[in-house]
Amino acid sequence: MGTCVNHPDRETGFLCMKHEVYMCEECLKCRDPEIYCKFRSSCMIWFIHKQRKREEKEKLAESAVQKYTVTFKPDNKFATVSDGATLLEAAQEADVPLNASCNGKGSCGKCKLILESGDIKTVPSTLLDETEKGKNYVLACQSTVHGDVTVRIPEETIERKLRIAGMGKAETGRLKGLVRHISPMLVEIPLELTPPTLDDSVSDLDRLKRGLRKSGIDTDRLSISLSVMRDLATVMREENWKITASVVRKKCSDEILRVEPGNGTAQLLGLSIDIGTTSIVAYLVDMSDGSILAAASGHNRQAVCGDDVINRIVCSEKNGVKKLSTMALATINGLISEAVGSVNANSGQIRNVVLSGNTTMIHLLLQIEPRYIRMEPYIPAVSEFPILKAGDIGLKVNPMAAVFVMPSPAGYVGGDIVSGLLYAGFHRETPLTLFIDVGTNGEIVLGNKEWLMTASCSAGPAFEGGGVRWGMRAEEGAIEKVSIDPETLVPEYSTVGDFPARGICGSGMIDLIAEMLLTGVIDQSGKFVNRSHPRIKQEKEVTAYIVEFADHTGIEEDIIFTESDIDNIIRSKAAVYAGFIVLLNHAGLDFSMVDKMIITGGFGQYLNIERAVTIGLLPDIERSRFQYLGNSSVAGAYMALMSDEFRKEAGRISNSMTYIDFSSNSRFMDEFTSALFLPHTDMKAFPSVNIRR
Repeated sequence: MGTCVNHPDRETGFLCMKHEVYMCEECLKCRDPEIYCKFRSSCMIWFIHKQRKREEKEKLAESAVQKYTVTFKPDNKFATVSDGATLLEAAQEADVPLNASCNGKGSCGKCKLILESGDIKTVPSTLLDETEKGKNYVLACQSTVHGDVTVRIPEETIERKLRIAGMGKAETGRLKGLVRHISPMLVEIPLELTPPTLDDSVSDLDRLKRGLRKSGIDTDRLSISLSVMRDLATVMREENWKITASVVRKKCSDEILRVEPGNGTAQLLGLSIDIGTTSIVAYLVDMSDGSILAAASGHNRQAVCGDDVINRIVCSEKNGVKKLSTMALATINGLISEAVGSVNANSGQIRNVVLSGNTTMIHLLLQIEPRYIRMEPYIPAVSEFPILKAGDIGLKVNPMAAVFVMPSPAGYVGGDIVSGLLYAGFHRETPLTLFIDVGTNGEIVLGNKEWLMTASCSAGPAFEGGGVRWGMRAEEGAIEKVSIDPETLVPEYSTVGDFPARGICGSGMIDLIAEMLLTGVIDQSGKFVNRSHPRIKQEKEVTAYIVEFADHTGIEEDIIFTESDIDNIIRSKAAVYAGFIVLLNHAGLDFSMVDKMIITGGFGQYLNIERAVTIGLLPDIERSRFQYLGNSSVAGAYMALMSDEFRKEAGRISNSMTYIDFSSNSRFMDEFTSALFLPHTDMKAFPSVNIRR
């Protein structure tokens, strides 16, 4: 230490070794920056001098950049951004929630705004139709700011926000009463501690632990990071010993994540997320009473890498796991933004998260190598996770939010099925139950409270719209119910939201094939019988049935259903039915012994059981045995979000399942081949199906 050469009253440790003089922080500047100095490589003054010069240049460059104001109506929020920034960046700066699930690449078309005034440059996009272009619609991620700008959020976006909030109210009604005692992973504990005295001179940390003990925290199993301890003395005295401690409850120990001054009373939120291969669903939850504030869903951006988990794994081997993680995160974070925006909340309020998904989706999201899941013996890298932190994953919530990942029983049976059982609850009951989650993978569980067997059959993405010409998710404009007049062969249908038809979702496709079979449009092999009917057309050597003509659709094209589409559905239903047969056979059972059959999966909301039996997707058993439970994965994730007991039960469910591998089972391929017929090659198994001949 020495005194500064320019300020003798200041002590400093910065020594210029060439001139042997000390400099305080104010004076830190190299005296001879242009002259060689042998001490330069280890001279702290030189490095600080260079850093300050660099910072000065950056400030000058920044000040030279023109700044503009972007105003967002109708809420009149605004942001000041640099010339060339995108409207999406301005929206994020102004905390205006826009869903950009493609991560700003311009490929999802969801970040639409209406330009009212101002100077922007925008990249033309086919995702905007001529009507929208005529109304000055632009994509926020493809539009750069070059002057003060005013934009308006479209009415349809505002309406979507209202629907997202409304769906939350509906889901609250569905799940109400499932969790009686709320026990989140991360809790905020307000404390009013007694100040230290000569008679009570324990350390600040011991004083904190004493307060936490009184609040029911087991301090013998409590850890705390060095960063929290560094701030502890200041934080505890800032509000006269009134503090709020954030504590995460883990399996083997608890951890103090943060200590803040004051007894904060901000509303704490949670997220339950179902990460499907095709779709992702998120519930925003009030952690105080369990009410679901908003429910949002979107298309998993990973779909560009393939429709099923095998293709996703292969894609990750070529392009890297991180790329696919980024795609999934873009979808999830877009949904989070929509959900919190719909209720005017802040994503920083989200302190608890539960992730539910198949084994591959979870590995890809967390950037864990998944390649060995597709190689015999099909082993995942991780099946049960510790409590994670949201900031380590990339979720746009509070970085310290506690994240619970539903455990996976096997490589091809994941945490989404554990969530489904947690919600369905048949593992607590005596009746023998057959459970099926009809999605891209088609996971099946058989059993009761005594035993559980599980397997996965690759149903493919057809039921969720993949591999079908006009297939789509159950979104606005999706044909969801179909009937065909047996005389005229003209269809009648209903769409989601009563919007003009844009495609066909899973339930609509099942109805359509069943009706085509029963009315003689196709035979039991799925081939067209009467090719001269006005509803039958040839398109590029492909025979197709016209479900709706172009002038009555929302896409100005004929919506058709081809023989190739029918074949894809037949293959998917055959895989599911074969899975039922083989799993039951493995247990020495048949359909007559099944007391209850539970169907889950997003597409099944409008599933007509009779039509599903007609095409051979479901067994021809007494209809009263069927029960539909909707998206059981996100429902089970909600239960785990709210309750420590349900999180523990999820682990017990996963550990109790016996996995049966169909890949090495010759019986499965035999049953699959037999089921490639409508409804089946063995018509005795479907006595109630009366096919018109």
